[in-house]
Amino acid sequence: MDIEALIQVTSRAWSLKVLALLHRGTPGRQAPLLAASGASRTAFVQSLRHLESLGLLERNPGHGHPLRPEFRLTTMGRALAPTADRIDAAVRDDAGATLVRKVWTVPLLAVAKTPRVFSELKRELAPITDRALSQSLRDLSGQKWIERSVNVEMRPPRPFYQVINEGERISAAVGLLT
Repeated sequence: MDIEALIQVTSRAWSLKVLALLHRGTPGRQAPLLAASGASRTAFVQSLRHLESLGLLERNPGHGHPLRPEFRLTTMGRALAPTADRIDAAVRDDAGATLVRKVWTVPLLAVAKTPRVFSELKRELAPITDRALSQSLRDLSGQKWIERSVNVEMRPPRPFYQVINEGERISAAVGLLT
């Protein structure tokens, strides 16, 4: 999976969770998926529509009610679902699960495998704003998923960011070649 695809998928809070649940064999109807995910109905439906628009989910023809359709993974969805499942399995607590649902968390963890400066991270996550990147780095540092270290030998001193702890496991689960 490339970084652009990862950014697209994670732009809706529950997209990775839905893919992971379908990969684990949760029935593709809305009620079982909604109950297993713990999402609000509105956010959940938005994530389903988003996955459908990306071509990762499709309505199962001949199954389900028109207002409550059954969904199944497309070929692209089946290729991406194991990665979503690995990411979901790498998260250990509710605070981490909440953080993973944020838009830039997983893409940022994926590109920070090696020490990177702010401008390199911003360049790799092209549409991200300075504010969104700063906030994401702050959140991930607070969760101890990213470490900020300052190289004082450089002039001017420069901070570097790199994944650690659970962030490292999530980054490895993504499997990007960056």
